[in-house]
Amino acid sequence: MGYTLSICVTRDHRFGTDAFLLSDFANVRRKDLACDLGTGCGIIPLLWFRNREEGPKQAYGVDIQPLAIQQLQFTVEQANLSERMIPVQADLSDLDALKKSLPFGSFDVVTCNPPYKKANHGILSESRSDIIARHETMCSIDDVCKAAAKLLQFGGRLCICQRPERLLDVMEAMRRQKIEPKRVRFVQKRGDTAPWLFLVEGRKGGNRFLKVEPPLIIQDDNGDFSTELQKIYRLI
Repeated sequence: MGYTLSICVTRDHRFGTDAFLLSDFANVRRKDLACDLGTGCGIIPLLWFRNREEGPKQAYGVDIQPLAIQQLQFTVEQANLSERMIPVQADLSDLDALKKSLPFGSFDVVTCNPPYKKANHGILSESRSDIIARHETMCSIDDVCKAAAKLLQFGGRLCICQRPERLLDVMEAMRRQKIEPKRVRFVQKRGDTAPWLFLVEGRKGGNRFLKVEPPLIIQDDNGDFSTELQKIYRLI
């Protein structure tokens, strides 16, 4: 059954629509061991436990920033999820250190809502936490895929969201780590607008075949949330 989930957020660690979309796109199952990299306040894995009976067997949330992990730990304790949701403070670009905290080669699903901007590109955000979240200063898409390749078991899935201009960067990084892009879905505000986001799933050791799914539309003709977005938000 569903339950009310309260999540600790701060000015430094919040969440947006893209987190809901990625959490839903990952399609995590009850038997899965799952991990979210760069988890921030933990919104992506926490959403998997909105229905505890349908939530994964166990999930990890990894972030380099101490405040983010403190927030997630507080949420986990308040929600009585300590046995199933494990916060981990770690630098995912340091694979030797990461191996001490996470069971390599065991995960069914890894997710990541990575920094959207390359390092030294664009105007840097004001706060250090914003810079880490939005610019590839602490980790790159290659770091994400390298970590995922170590964490996933053969056949495991890596799910990422990113801006459309980074599509080739993401897919090339996946392939360099033997994670084959298997499906991609573009997200559009309306049916007549260009995509502002894409969601991609790669499979470790998968064969070359990419499925392009119908776009996910955010607004209907009246400017209200689309039926699909309402379902993702669980408003209906």
